Amino acid sequence: MKILYFAWLRTEIGKSSEDISLPAGIQTVNDLLNWLPERGNNYAQALQKRDLLRIAINQDYADLDQKIHDSDEVAIFPPVTGG
Repeated sequence: MKILYFAWLRTEIGKSSEDISLPAGIQTVNDLLNWLPERGNNYAQALQKRDLLRIAINQDYADLDQKIHDSDEVAIFPPVTGG
């Protein structure tokens, strides 16, 4: 799975993307967001305000209960505003 981090998430985590193999038991977006903070303090800090996060799977917005697979691209980003 490729995970992309945008805006302040990229800064907090210290990388813009990474490739991972999903651990056993990680089946949904929510599972992924529960697991990522276990990877280190930078992840825990960046992902602590989950109500501010938006998720896209393969460039389509996703809900927390959406299933994920090793072949997916998951983007995690804050709300986007424009003007």
